[in-house]
Amino acid sequence: MRSLELLAPAKNLETGMAAITHGVDAVYIGAERFGARAAAGNSIDDIATLCTFAHQYNAKVFVTVNTLVRNEEKPTVEKLLRELCEIGVDAILFQDMSVLAMFHGIVNERTEQCLPSPKAHASTQTDNRTADKVRAMHKAGCERVVLARELSVKEIADIHRQCPDVELEVFVHGALCVSYSGLCYASERCFGRSANRGECAQVCRMKFSLLDADDNVLIKDRYLLSLKDLCLIDSLEDLIEAGAVSFKIEGRLKDVAYVKNVVAAYSQRLNEIIKRNPEKYCRASLGTVKYNFTPSLDKTFNRGYTTYFANGRTANISSLNTPKAMGEFVGKVKEIRNDRRGASFNVAGTATFSNGDGLCFINPDGNLEGFRVNKAEGNRLFPLRMPQGLKAGTPLYRNNDISFEKQLMRQDSAVRTIPIKLHFSAESDIISLSAYLADTDTHLCTVTHPFELQTAQTPQHDNIVRQLTKLGGTIYSSDKVIMDNDFPYFIPSSVLSLLRHKLLENISLNTEQPSLNTEHSSLNTEHSSLNTEHYLMQCRFCLRYSLGFCTKHGGRKPEWREPLRLRLGDGKMFALEFDCTHCQMNLLPFKGQ
Repeated sequence: MRSLELLAPAKNLETGMAAITHGVDAVYIGAERFGARAAAGNSIDDIATLCTFAHQYNAKVFVTVNTLVRNEEKPTVEKLLRELCEIGVDAILFQDMSVLAMFHGIVNERTEQCLPSPKAHASTQTDNRTADKVRAMHKAGCERVVLARELSVKEIADIHRQCPDVELEVFVHGALCVSYSGLCYASERCFGRSANRGECAQVCRMKFSLLDADDNVLIKDRYLLSLKDLCLIDSLEDLIEAGAVSFKIEGRLKDVAYVKNVVAAYSQRLNEIIKRNPEKYCRASLGTVKYNFTPSLDKTFNRGYTTYFANGRTANISSLNTPKAMGEFVGKVKEIRNDRRGASFNVAGTATFSNGDGLCFINPDGNLEGFRVNKAEGNRLFPLRMPQGLKAGTPLYRNNDISFEKQLMRQDSAVRTIPIKLHFSAESDIISLSAYLADTDTHLCTVTHPFELQTAQTPQHDNIVRQLTKLGGTIYSSDKVIMDNDFPYFIPSSVLSLLRHKLLENISLNTEQPSLNTEHSSLNTEHSSLNTEHYLMQCRFCLRYSLGFCTKHGGRKPEWREPLRLRLGDGKMFALEFDCTHCQMNLLPFKGQ
């Protein structure tokens, strides 16, 4: 049976705990430095607290140490790695091979002292898109490899077939970088901020103009490199069958409401798949979740969704009009009024609205324009200020649903418990209570208590069940106590309560210990990589294809003369190179600049 892992981002301790409560099997979080998101750092104490919380459910905590490191920073990195080992994190993600070598040196020391150590995972920043690269990272000591976002389900299956002993982690939801991860140098070139050191300036989310070789402006001021967000919730089963074991949600800068909603949606879908295939799959952590809201991916931050290359190359994967969230479609403007009550409009559709909702639309200039609803009366909306470009027939989108946000921000938006079965018995002046996982009958622990048995005058069954199943305030739940129906002895409620507390203390002691790996492959830092020195980006996304001018895939012959160039608003220019043999578009410095 294969364990399936839903993996979520943790901006901070609060978000990490919320992700676990809402159903993930693992979270990934950045330490104070050296993660791929410089703005999402966390203290060792907070990560330790997260580990303790996660390990109750057999959930895991992964820490990103996946930036390139300068020589003078290595003593600080070594100290960080040792601290992460001490607090019991389950895995560390790496990009820099020298940092990986340092980590294995620490692991060897700990192994000699019989101390557990985290696993090593190869970050997607190491550009893992071929079986050869996956094998190389495994040979370098990484038990898991995070694959490039650009791979299709078929390509993932091929890698798994060639590398069956390597855990494969795949992205399933969230923001997409237009360049292969680890191979983008545009931010550093333009703004001195290295994406490989967690300081990306998001050049791909900026406006560009497209020029041909004769300086003709083919497209002016559009978000030509901004991609829609990834959503593979309907491809989860295909990815599972392809051999992936971990399904990763992107977004270590996202807030807690985003994480709760997306986690809930994907966790429910994974559970549906497992329910249909109970003999093949199970979840990697323990517990069931009761949600007090209905998850909706359309209601959370997104730039429109795409399956990217999961099912092969498709045209509609970019977001030319805006790099911002449009949200869910809520209807079209029916009519606009301006009377004594002020400016308002009706919406034709079935959506309900609340005061404070954020709406947006594409204005006549082709740009995203947003506004806030000051007052909602059914489908009649009174904006704080009526947008000039709004007119009858305009499609409307909601990128801030106040009512839904309030549901997500409640403390009890979800409750996660571990269902257990209890076995109660009494013999020879000893009472005994055992706990088993409800789903698998796995024995957790047994406790006993000496007590002089006396025959009861009235039936005791119902009171025993009621007292032993009082598990509120803990992570456990139980609605079943297995015992003799004609149990003959009187047991005071205070004694049953004592026995219950003793059981819970022992379960906690058993489950607080993280399951860590102590065996590591021998380190070999030789690994394949591409020569990328003269590229600023390497992209599977192709503008020529996206615009319908790829003759290799049935598009029409271009009307322009190449080479094409991209120009930022500040005048910075980049050359485009189309590598049709490998179906790849490269961004290069423009030599004439």
